[in-house]
Amino acid sequence: GLPAALPALPLELTVLYNSLLFTVGASDSVIKGEAEGIRQGLLRVLEACGACGEDLGMEELWEKVLQEVTMEKLQAPLHRLGALQAAWWLAARRLGSVAGLFQLLSTAEDPGRAHCSEGQNEILSMIKAWQVPPEEASLPLVQSAKDLKEILCTAAAFLQGLQELEAGNFPAALSLLQEAAGGFCSKNILAQIYTCLGCCAQQMGKPQTALQHLKRALQVDFQCLPALSHVAAVYRELGETDVELQALTLLYEALRKNPPAAAASSSPYLLMRTELLVYTPVLTSLLRHRHPSEVKYLLAQRCLQDGRVADAVEHYLDFLSLLQEQQVPLDGSSALPRIPEVFLEAASALEQAGRHQDAITVCKEVISRTTDLIPQVLRVEERLEQTESSLPVAELAGGLLSQKKESLCCLAWRAAGYLQQGWAWAKLGESKEAVTQFTRERLSGGCCLQVCMCLPVAENLQPEVEVLQKIRLLSLIGRGTQFLELGRNKEALLDFQHSLQISPGDPAAASYLVQALWKLNRKQEAAAQWQKFSQSSPGENGQQPGQGRPLPLYLASCLEQVVFPHSEPLARSIQDFLGAAAQDTPS
Repeated sequence: GLPAALPALPLELTVLYNSLLFTVGASDSVIKGEAEGIRQGLLRVLEACGACGEDLGMEELWEKVLQEVTMEKLQAPLHRLGALQAAWWLAARRLGSVAGLFQLLSTAEDPGRAHCSEGQNEILSMIKAWQVPPEEASLPLVQSAKDLKEILCTAAAFLQGLQELEAGNFPAALSLLQEAAGGFCSKNILAQIYTCLGCCAQQMGKPQTALQHLKRALQVDFQCLPALSHVAAVYRELGETDVELQALTLLYEALRKNPPAAAASSSPYLLMRTELLVYTPVLTSLLRHRHPSEVKYLLAQRCLQDGRVADAVEHYLDFLSLLQEQQVPLDGSSALPRIPEVFLEAASALEQAGRHQDAITVCKEVISRTTDLIPQVLRVEERLEQTESSLPVAELAGGLLSQKKESLCCLAWRAAGYLQQGWAWAKLGESKEAVTQFTRERLSGGCCLQVCMCLPVAENLQPEVEVLQKIRLLSLIGRGTQFLELGRNKEALLDFQHSLQISPGDPAAASYLVQALWKLNRKQEAAAQWQKFSQSSPGENGQQPGQGRPLPLYLASCLEQVVFPHSEPLARSIQDFLGAAAQDTPS
C-alpha cells in the first residue's frame, strides 16, 4: 500500500522476481496466463515515474516502461523481470510476444544491435542478442538471469521444433531440435529432445538416423521409455521383426517393473526449468507412455501377423489374464482395440496352433457377451427415419449413426465367433457341427446384410458393412466345403453360387463352384465356369468397388482356410475333359 519510490524500486523488483520464481518452483508449473505480479510491478515503476498504464495490455505496458524509464539502476531488475515475462509467454506459446519483448530489451541496451541475420531463427537470435544484466551482491537472486536466458533459448528452440514437426516442415524441425539438444536442460528433457529428433528423422524417411537419435535418448535417460517404443516402430518399418519384438519385450518388462511416473528433474536447484515451458499436444503424443497391457497386446498382434503362432498364443493368453485381473485400461486412454476383437484374435491364434477346443471356448464367450447388445431389427440404409425430438437434426443423425455403428460391430463380432467356431469344428472333423455353426452365422447377420446389399448404406457405416459381407462370404464358402465333405453336393453348389453373388469373381468361391459342378457330373458347366474364371484378370477376382480396406486380423486365418487346395488336379481333369471333348467333336 506504500506509494512507489524510485530508490526502493530495484529492491522491490528483485523481490518480485524471486517471489515469482519461488511460486513456480513450489507449484512445479508455470501458472497459466500472464503473471499478474509482473503487471503490478510495471505499474509501480510507471507510478514512480509519474506515468500510468492501467488501460494497456502487457505488450504495450512493457513497451511504455522500457521507453520511458531511463534510470540506470532500474535497467537490470527490469531486464530480469522481462526474461521472466518471456518465460510466461513462451509457456503460453506466444512466440511473437517473446520476440517483440526481446527486441525491446535489446533496443533499450543498444539500438543498433536488435537485428536478425538472414537465415537465422528470429526468436533465438533475439534471445541470444540480449545481454544478461550483471548481478549485484546486495540483491541476491534465487536463479541467475544467465541460467534463465539459457533455459529460454533451449525452450524456444524445442517449442519451435515441435511446431515445425507438427506442421510437417521436417528439415526446419530437425535444425531447431538439434539446437535445443545443445542447450541447457535436464537429462530427461534432453532424452525427450532426442526422441523427437528420432521421430523427425523417421518422418523424413531416414530410419537409421532415427535409430541413432532414439538410442542416444535411451543412453541419456533409460527411463525415457517412449523412445524404446519408437525404436520398435522403426524396426517394424525396416521389416526387422526379431529386433522389433525384442524391443517390445524389453519395453514391457521395463513398464512392469517401473510404471510410468512424472519424471523428476535432474536439476532441482533450478526453479524455472525447460520442462515447465514446453508442453504441447504433439509432445504429449510423441512421449505417450504405453500401458503394459497395451505392449503385451502389441506383442501378441505382431507375432500373429508374422506367423509366430505359438508366441502369439502365449501373449494373447497373458493379455487375457491381465484383463481378468483388471490390469487393462478400458477407459479409452490406451490404443487397444475393442476387447471382443482381441478375443477373436486370440481364438484365431489358438485355432492356428491346433487348440481347436480352446478356440471354440473363446468364441462362445464373444457370442454370449454380444448377443444381448444386438437389436432385433437394424436398418443401415442411408436415409434416417424422421423422429419427433427437440434435438437438432445433425445431433440426432450422429447419435443414430453411432448406435447403428456399435450394433453393426457387435453383429460382426458375433458372426465372426460363429465363423471361427465353424472352422474349428471342421478341423476337428465334425462337419455336421461345422455346418451348424456356419448356418448360425448366416442367421445371425443374414437379414441385416440383405438390407445392406439392396439399399445405399450410410457412408459412416460402410466399413462395418463390408466386414459383415466378408464374414458372410467366408461362412458360405466354409459351409459349402463341409457340404462337399458330407456328400451334399447340391447344397454345396447353392452356397458357392450365393458366395459369388456377394463377391463376383471371388477365386475361392469360383474354384469350389467348379468342383461342386464336377462332383455333380455337370462337367460341361464346370469346364465353362473354369474357363470363364481362368480368363478373368487377377485384379478382377473378388475385388469389389470400395472394398480395398484392410480386413480385421481375426479374419486372416479364415481367409487362409477358404483357399482352394485342389487347383492343379481339378485343372488337369478339366483340361483332359476338354481335350477328349475336342477329339470327339466331328471335324
